[in-house]
Amino acid sequence: MSVVVRSAKTGDVKKIRKIVDAYSDQRRLLSKETVTLFEAVQEFVVAEVDGEVVGCGALHVLWEDLAEVRTVAVIESMHGQGVGHKILDQVLKNAKEIGVKKVFCLTFETKFFGAHGFEEIQGTPVTPEVYQQMIRSFDAGVAEFLDLESAKPNTLGNTRMLKIL
Repeated sequence: MSVVVRSAKTGDVKKIRKIVDAYSDQRRLLSKETVTLFEAVQEFVVAEVDGEVVGCGALHVLWEDLAEVRTVAVIESMHGQGVGHKILDQVLKNAKEIGVKKVFCLTFETKFFGAHGFEEIQGTPVTPEVYQQMIRSFDAGVAEFLDLESAKPNTLGNTRMLKIL
């Protein structure tokens, strides 16, 4: 089996939508509006097998040296094949290429992310000056990262993890 991980295209959004919906139905990922997926398509990579999109993942920059891994998901029939690992490897490579030094995630898959060097954290690993700038963001993910009251509570009960690149 040959897995190709590449930058997502607008034509991939419908398949990304289906993959995300399967996980959000299980309450393992938050649902995203289709318009949000289109707005963020340049943040995504997809994994293809025989020309079919079977997984996705995204990198959302939060600050000069900080980004969040979002929406890593693989269709159920491809679980255990290493597809998710290839997606995350590409997302982390992309992070390094653009100058990110720390990558954050909220996840239930602590073993998976731990295998890639992520460690559980408490609090927000930014300076007070950066925190003051970040609170001005309208992005819900930034609000979650900062653990702001304006963000929804962590209703999924997932774990905050960080990797230093």
